Amino acid sequence: MQTVPLGAGGAIPRLFLSRAVTIAAPLLFFAVMPARADSGLPESATTGHASWYGEEFARRPTANGERFDPEKLTGAHRTLPLGSKVRVTNLVNGRSVLVTITDRGPYARRRAIDLSYGAARALGMIRRGVTRVRIEPVES
Repeated sequence: MQTVPLGAGGAIPRLFLSRAVTIAAPLLFFAVMPARADSGLPESATTGHASWYGEEFARRPTANGERFDPEKLTGAHRTLPLGSKVRVTNLVNGRSVLVTITDRGPYARRRAIDLSYGAARALGMIRRGVTRVRIEPVES
C-alpha cells in the first residue's frame, strides 16, 4: 500500500467535493448563458471616458493628413478607422454629437476617446474636462 505524505494531496474528501460542486454549478450556469440580445446597446457600442483638446494642437497635422481645427467635430481614437463617423453621447447630461475620427490617441491612460473643442462644447463637457461617454459607430 502506497502512503501519501501529509499535505501532499491525494483523494478529495467527499465533504469538500460536494460543497465545491454546489458552489461551482451556479457559476458554470452563468458562464454558459449567452448575453442578452435586447440589452438596448448596439453590439459595437462602447463606454469609457472622453477628454478634449483644443488650441494647443491647432493647425498641426492629424494622422489622416488634415490640419487640426479645434472648432470642427472631430476626435482621436486608438483603433477605429480614420475617417469613420461615431456618435458620442455624454452619459452625464444625455447630449450627443456626431464626430469624425481624424487622429490617433488618446495617450492618457483610461481614456477611450479625445474630442476636439467643438465636439466637447456640443457635449457640454468643457468645464469638467473628462466625462463618461458612449461611443457608437455610425454606418455611412
